[in-house]
Amino acid sequence: MKMLLAIGALGLAIVPSICAAQGGPGDYKPVTHGRLVNPEPENWLLTKGNYAGWSYSPLNQINASNVSRLRPVWSAATNVGSGHEAPAIVNGRYMFVATPHNQVLAFDSKTGESLWRYRRELPEGFGALHMTNRGVALWGDKVYIASVDCMLAALDAKTGKKVWESQVCDWKTGNAYITSAPLVVNGKVMVGPSGGEFGVRGFLKAFDAETGKELWTRYSVPGPGEPGSETWPQDGRWKDSWKNGGGTMWMPGNYDARNDVLYWGVGNGAPWIGDQRPGDNLYLASVLSLNPNDGAVKGHFQYHWNDSWDWAGMNAPTLVDFNRDGQKVPGLISAQRNGYLFWLDRDANGRIQYRKSLPYVKNTVFKSVDPKTGRPTYNEDAKPSTGKSATYCPSLWGGKDWPYEAYSPNTGMLYVPFNDNHCMKFTGIVQPVAPGQWSAGVETTDIKLVIEKDFPYIGGIQAWSVDGAKEIWRNTYPKSWNFGSILATAGDIIFAGGTNDRSFRAYDARSGKLLWEFPTPSGIISPPSSFAIDGKQYIAVVAGWGVDVAIIQGMMHDQFGWEKAVPEGGSVWVFALGD
Repeated sequence: MKMLLAIGALGLAIVPSICAAQGGPGDYKPVTHGRLVNPEPENWLLTKGNYAGWSYSPLNQINASNVSRLRPVWSAATNVGSGHEAPAIVNGRYMFVATPHNQVLAFDSKTGESLWRYRRELPEGFGALHMTNRGVALWGDKVYIASVDCMLAALDAKTGKKVWESQVCDWKTGNAYITSAPLVVNGKVMVGPSGGEFGVRGFLKAFDAETGKELWTRYSVPGPGEPGSETWPQDGRWKDSWKNGGGTMWMPGNYDARNDVLYWGVGNGAPWIGDQRPGDNLYLASVLSLNPNDGAVKGHFQYHWNDSWDWAGMNAPTLVDFNRDGQKVPGLISAQRNGYLFWLDRDANGRIQYRKSLPYVKNTVFKSVDPKTGRPTYNEDAKPSTGKSATYCPSLWGGKDWPYEAYSPNTGMLYVPFNDNHCMKFTGIVQPVAPGQWSAGVETTDIKLVIEKDFPYIGGIQAWSVDGAKEIWRNTYPKSWNFGSILATAGDIIFAGGTNDRSFRAYDARSGKLLWEFPTPSGIISPPSSFAIDGKQYIAVVAGWGVDVAIIQGMMHDQFGWEKAVPEGGSVWVFALGD
């Protein structure tokens, strides 16, 4: 195995000579709409592998009979700390890895040799709640990166040189920042910011991939007179709550290429306390279907109304076809932060209709769910409000936080990284919205993590039959949360990290049996990916513990004596079958 260091102090001027000595990665194949709609199995061109959001690789060389022979081929340090949440994106011999601190690293995906490094220095005075990045996007001969300080940049894929840069949001006065990977559809680069805890009104913006020109903006909270605005206060003390209502669109969406419809998740309410914005509050905690050409809303479904628990709906649902009465029915499936797994129908025009939902972890808030509409009724004792304390389950980190679920068309199962037996308690207060100031409607010191007594586990993986709507198997982690996205493969293997023991694991996708594990220097919270070169399949993952899961680890140490801190520091790992 080659152990390499990221470029670090190496000057870009000497990189070409390094690559030439190794033969180099060769020409860069431009990324087209056709390639993104039908990505080659040997490449990993999108954050979740395909537009449908499956996190699935059609490669099958690695399977249950040989995965135990998986060995590291090369590894490279990223030279930064904090939580690494971006997958390795691969186009032929070019691999791109985004890291915290506004950095993109390019490697030869076969050898691990450094090709270039891009880094945008943070402006003086900048700060953000989550100093991370969830990946790059590809189009043509460019790589697109959204920086935490609200800028979107296009880089030359072969050299890393900046081609253009555009402003997405305003961190100084608007309180927004970006952690999301962009999504490119038909030459439009789309990305939305974070910042719901600071009173940001959520939005998604699209930019021309060649020029960086802003094309459209879609706000997730409608303004006065727009459809949905009637679900916000019209008068009284809270009549302007829509202006700072949250609903940030801080994760990449999915795309129905056949019908040209985007599906994008919408985050939590701002402030967290729902009685400070009475009403259903569209489109908080929802999925929106959008026209990618102008951002127009085509349809929506709201997972829960008047969000009061920081249960963001930011993860776009996975696009699948349900087998129903001998017919293929286009649908959406999603394990949401509120602890329910949702089955939704979709049509060619982007209309979304509720089909069913089931709890996959303990939820103490929903008393019932309307079987026709999916609208829940609430246990008011589990709903925090202004001046009122409440305990609710699951906690604000949800049954599943941002990590990606995976869908395998081979097994017909959805694989969900979950956390259970955890709850939250806080009291609502009124906080002003001001630049750089926390305004979630609760003091940070008052947010209490409550763990179920004698809990048997917290984290784990569940496998659900998509058509059967039932859990098939689960694996649980008695002494760890799970913040790891899942990769499914055609070899009927799923790969996942996410645990505090720093292990990267392979499971039998049909039975859940653990088949292989490998210890990395830090915990893994990035999505794995898979690619092939010269007929050989590789598995890539980026280690680097941090952000929310590190905070949770400290809380579990204080309450239960868990290891206080998991080692941090980023590194890229690439595996293949040994002899």
